[in-house]
Amino acid sequence: MTYTVVGSLTQTIPRILSQDEQYPISDDGKQLIESLSIKVALLRGFVEGSKKEAMSLETRIREAANRAEDIMEHFMYEHLKMVRSKAVVERTDVLYDFRELQIVMKEINAVVEAVERIQSEIVQHGGRPTTQSGMSLSSDQSAAPIVDTVTVGLEKDVEDISGLLCRGPLARQIIPITGMGGIGKTTLAKTVYDNDKVVNTFKVRAWIVVSQNYKIENVFKDLAGSLETQVEKGVVNDGDTVEDKLHRILTLKKYLIVVDDLWSAKAWDDIRKGFGDPNKLDGSRIMITTRDEDVAAHASSSKISHKMDLMDDKLSWSLLKQKVFPKTELKPDMEKIARDVAKNCGGLPLAIVLIAGILSTAEKTPVSWGAIAKDVKDAVENDAEFRQRIALSYTHLPLLLRPCFLYMGGFPEDHEIRISKLFKLWIAEGFVKDENDAEGYLNSLVRRNLPSITAFKSNGKFKTCNIHDLVRDMSKSKALDENYERRISIGHPDLTLLARAYASTLRSVISFQPNNSSLRSLRKFKLLRVLDVVDTDAYSLPSTVFDLFHLRYLAFGCPMEVPSAISRLQNLRALIIRPSKRSRKYSTDEVCLPLEIWMMPLLTHLVSFFDLLPNPEGAASPLKKLLTLSVVKKLICTEEMMNLICNVKKLAVTYFGDMYKDDYQLNNLVLLSQLEKLTLAVKKGSLLQLKAKPVFPETLRKLTLSGWRFPWKDMKAIAALPKLQVLKLRDHAFQGNTWSTNEECDEEEYGDEDYEEAEVEAKLFLELKYLLIEESDLESWVTEKRHFPALERLVIKGCGKLHKIPNAIGDISGLKQIEVDRFNESLLNCVYEIQKEQDGYARVLKVKQL
Repeated sequence: MTYTVVGSLTQTIPRILSQDEQYPISDDGKQLIESLSIKVALLRGFVEGSKKEAMSLETRIREAANRAEDIMEHFMYEHLKMVRSKAVVERTDVLYDFRELQIVMKEINAVVEAVERIQSEIVQHGGRPTTQSGMSLSSDQSAAPIVDTVTVGLEKDVEDISGLLCRGPLARQIIPITGMGGIGKTTLAKTVYDNDKVVNTFKVRAWIVVSQNYKIENVFKDLAGSLETQVEKGVVNDGDTVEDKLHRILTLKKYLIVVDDLWSAKAWDDIRKGFGDPNKLDGSRIMITTRDEDVAAHASSSKISHKMDLMDDKLSWSLLKQKVFPKTELKPDMEKIARDVAKNCGGLPLAIVLIAGILSTAEKTPVSWGAIAKDVKDAVENDAEFRQRIALSYTHLPLLLRPCFLYMGGFPEDHEIRISKLFKLWIAEGFVKDENDAEGYLNSLVRRNLPSITAFKSNGKFKTCNIHDLVRDMSKSKALDENYERRISIGHPDLTLLARAYASTLRSVISFQPNNSSLRSLRKFKLLRVLDVVDTDAYSLPSTVFDLFHLRYLAFGCPMEVPSAISRLQNLRALIIRPSKRSRKYSTDEVCLPLEIWMMPLLTHLVSFFDLLPNPEGAASPLKKLLTLSVVKKLICTEEMMNLICNVKKLAVTYFGDMYKDDYQLNNLVLLSQLEKLTLAVKKGSLLQLKAKPVFPETLRKLTLSGWRFPWKDMKAIAALPKLQVLKLRDHAFQGNTWSTNEECDEEEYGDEDYEEAEVEAKLFLELKYLLIEESDLESWVTEKRHFPALERLVIKGCGKLHKIPNAIGDISGLKQIEVDRFNESLLNCVYEIQKEQDGYARVLKVKQL
């Protein structure tokens, strides 16, 4: 968190010195801030490059940086508030000299002196700072993680990994086992290591444990000593060096070495030097366990890897039962409690093993076990070794990832975190620059097995995630240690109480069910960057919210009118406006966004469920940074409107009513040259007459159409989109009995002699990977596999008249899954026949009933 706070301060300093704002700061004040900038840059480099040495100064650095940023951001807020209230008289002699900042600067100077002393001592001793990438190895078995002798649910895993070890190519292979902390990687590796087949295959075996401190020469010495006892005399000589012994044994003998609990690529690079010739051809194997999938990928050049998942309720119960009462039948009331205990462990084997120990020593009564069932997490977390092992995942996180992880830990227990929202929050907080960086950070966290992905988008990207309860609690504990709560509050039930404690320091407030009186406290949170009260039942936000100058992300429920004061939030990047629960229930009136929405140049994401304003007719400047515009209603796509939103990448529009005669000019959509995702929907019961059909830009990657009732022949334009990967057709998007993709190559465009050749060269749906047809009167679908060359997933729902799909669909080489209604028996049978046919070609095609 210290690194994040210092990084945030480095972003704030240029803002206060910006020539664009012209804050009334004296020359002494400016000189003070410029000096602060230099000192902060030094501290940031120290924290980033000298993790171990920085720990002694971490609290002082964090508190000083926090205080400095608070002072400057309070000044910016108060100055702007006075300007807007016209309380400032234009006088050049009223300048701010930041006396409060001078006090903080004394502490920062003292910290900088301490840093310079530490760096000087390091240089004098000829050493280097201990950076975060430094890792440790040990061959000491006492450092090994808990190994459970009960291996419930691992039978298939043991069989698979044993097969990889004992069979396969003669070339040396590295087999990684990955998964979150406590999931049983070491238990699985040890079970495989002791498997009779493995023992008989590898006469030379060794086990190395990765720990916090190491000297590589000692690791190699212990490894050589272990191996030497397993080979006949004469293989090594008494006078051989450690390196010679390792080289002789590992060159001459087929071996299995386990590297347990590997944390970094650097650690692997250090230790693999002792493993002899990597090109030997005798079937030798190295098995590693790690929480980090990037480390696994670095160690293993092949794609072979075994990822362990959390246990389901059935396996959790089986493991607990075997640990506590393997041969005893419980009374029904006691069994119910014990099952609850197992379930509350969240599928984490280490937690189940630890709680089993507690149950074993507890009084076997419903009251005693019932108390344990209610406090499973507390019971497990009170185990010091468990806390230490779970916390290691955080200890080894790069500094850049830590605030992102702690932010995720703030969401409520069992909360499904929507990833698109999470990215916007990270950006608003300054943790990441943009969504590309955010996606990379999340991938890194996922590959370290901290969050779990719970749902995927149709394009295969992550949609939602959550965090295991015990990992979440570890995150909250770390957040408290690092004083995270002074900056971020997620899910606090009472904003009034929150304001009393942290109003002057909080940067993020996400409240899931605030009440009306609680919302009035928002005026006290002057430094907010993130405010999310979208689930409020209040009629409106306090007007003072629109004075929160630093806001970058605002999500709120709005009753009947979006105030024009919204434009005062000039730093806002993301704006999410939803109708409040009361207005959704009682009102049918249409609500417009104010004209001032076009006066927010930094706005990047606008998500609204109201009508977008009509064309402002020259009264607005283009929102060049706007990337998302969703879900607006009845957008008239004039050329001027398209120029105003010229860089939008995601657009979603809904049209509704009885009979429209308006010209929505959807043919101008083609002017959106950056557009990648488009949703065009007509609400059920609406009738629409278009003067011009949509013309889509070639940049589209995802297209969703709903309710338009276009004829299937209009699909020709969509089929030609060169980058389209996802196509969703909902609620009679197209109508007609037959869809023939052969019609996309219209015979009239070719002579009789050229038609067959044109068919061969037809380029339809070149990149389409996902196709959904939902609620359609389609009866016949005629196509060929070459018309969908990249299709991976086909979903058909609510198509009661469609009784079969072309057999050619099954011949698409990349097709992985077909999903159909379980109630459409004839279509389901057809799909199963296609699956059976593909089985005959040794292809795996999944069928899912909806």
